[in-house]
Amino acid sequence: MVSEGRWRLETQAGCQLVIAGYPPFSYDARGGGGLSPARPDPDASSNTLPLDFPAQDLMIPPMDSSRARFLGLPLPPGLSIQIQPDRLAGELNPHTHELTLQFRARFRFTLGSADQPLYQASDLLVNTQLTSGEVCSRRHTRVGQPLNPDGLATLVGTATIEPCRDAWLNLFLGLPDEALAVMHLRLLRV
Repeated sequence: MVSEGRWRLETQAGCQLVIAGYPPFSYDARGGGGLSPARPDPDASSNTLPLDFPAQDLMIPPMDSSRARFLGLPLPPGLSIQIQPDRLAGELNPHTHELTLQFRARFRFTLGSADQPLYQASDLLVNTQLTSGEVCSRRHTRVGQPLNPDGLATLVGTATIEPCRDAWLNLFLGLPDEALAVMHLRLLRV
C-alpha cells in the first residue's frame, strides 16, 4: 500500500459559536490546528480518506478579548474560554471534497489569567459532528462549504450542551440547550 501522507488542519478567522438563544460569538481562530499521522491509502473501493488529528497535538486558541467578539465588542479583558479538544477525526471525500469531522472538546470559562484564574467554571462538554454539508436542528439551520482548490472549507455542527456542575452557569446559559459551531479551516496534504 502507498502512504497517503499527512494532513495539516489550520483553523481560520471568521469562526462562530452560538450557545442557547444568545447571539453568536465571532472568533478569530487563526494559528490553531494540528497534523494527522501518515496512513496507508484506503482500499480502492473506498470513496473516502480517513482523517484523525490526535488530541494531544491539537491546539485551538482561546476565545478571549484579542480573538473573540460578542455583539460586536471584544470580550472583556480577563474573560477567556479555553477549548481543550478530546477528539477530531472523520473523513474526506476526495471526489466531492465534502468533509466530516467528529469534534469533542471541553470548553472552560475562566476569569483572570489562564495560568492563575480568579475563577474557573466546570467544563462544558461539546460533542458534535462538523460537516461541510447542512445541519438543521431545533434552533439552527446552516450550510457549510466543501474544500475549495485552496483547501479552504467551512464546517458546521450542532450539539446539545448538558448542564455542568456550576448551577449559576447552567441558569445563565439555560442548560441543557443547543450550541452551534461554525469552523473555517484550511486542510492541506503535507
